[in-house]
Amino acid sequence: MKIKAVLNRDGGTFKTTDMQTYCENANRAFAARGHELDCTVVGGDEIVEALEKAAATPGVEALLAGGGDGTISTAAAVAWKAKLPLGVIPAGTMNLFARSLKLPLDIWKVLDVLANGEIADVDIATANGRPFVHQFSAGLHARMVRMRNQMNFASRLGKMRASTSAAFGVMLDPPRFDVVFDMNGDGNSDERPVSAISVSNNPLGNNSLFFADRVDTGKLGVYLAAPLEPTGVGLLAFDIIRGKFKDNEAVTASTADMVRLHFPRHRKGAACVLDGELLRMPADVEIKIHAGELKVLVPQPQPVV
Repeated sequence: MKIKAVLNRDGGTFKTTDMQTYCENANRAFAARGHELDCTVVGGDEIVEALEKAAATPGVEALLAGGGDGTISTAAAVAWKAKLPLGVIPAGTMNLFARSLKLPLDIWKVLDVLANGEIADVDIATANGRPFVHQFSAGLHARMVRMRNQMNFASRLGKMRASTSAAFGVMLDPPRFDVVFDMNGDGNSDERPVSAISVSNNPLGNNSLFFADRVDTGKLGVYLAAPLEPTGVGLLAFDIIRGKFKDNEAVTASTADMVRLHFPRHRKGAACVLDGELLRMPADVEIKIHAGELKVLVPQPQPVV
């Protein structure tokens, strides 16, 4: 295949990587499997333009994207619209989509796996038409991201420290808001107060990082947390750390093909998070699953010994 690679030099691991050497290794890995790879390294503020330009290049048969979860989410949206397969190089802090795809998290080892990989059809979701591969969330998570973004950090470790500090801040002052939700568009809406809501691209697995074990079930994961006091947030955090958040008594978990959310007491400054990006939250959000519409490179199945 003729493949265009776009790497975000500002993304996590790439900040301390010799990008020229990395691209040379990538070229060799893909050439050894008969592929033609063209590698472009850009800054974070150039990533969207570079990905769109790569997807529009005549003759290109696949995209390769390297960076954090934000970069990969953007690349998935571009690849989905262009109907091109996407290869993921996990160079971020969490690398959630790469984990769901069962890819190595080492940026050097993943090159051979992707070069020798196969194309699979997986799901992608949209929130008011905007694509995402991980989750939409409001409440606890959005407040934590907002607090974290107000702190200064220049490294992966610094980001993790800021996240921990923000989590403690949210624990002391948990949000509470009302949401009206309609599952699967059947017209049977329900209103309830919550401290958090999350809708994920496929149900989340039993892990502490909130990523899906599979991304081909054709279902959204829908999670609501009832209004919490500081002690309740602490208990929820403990269950999250041990990968048992679905067992928390405040959490309601379900699945759906589509979810409509309405926030009846919507505030102008309300925020939500979409694949890690803090956004202004609209009063109405429609979230849909697009089953099997995103093509990705995944590892070849290993022979059973």
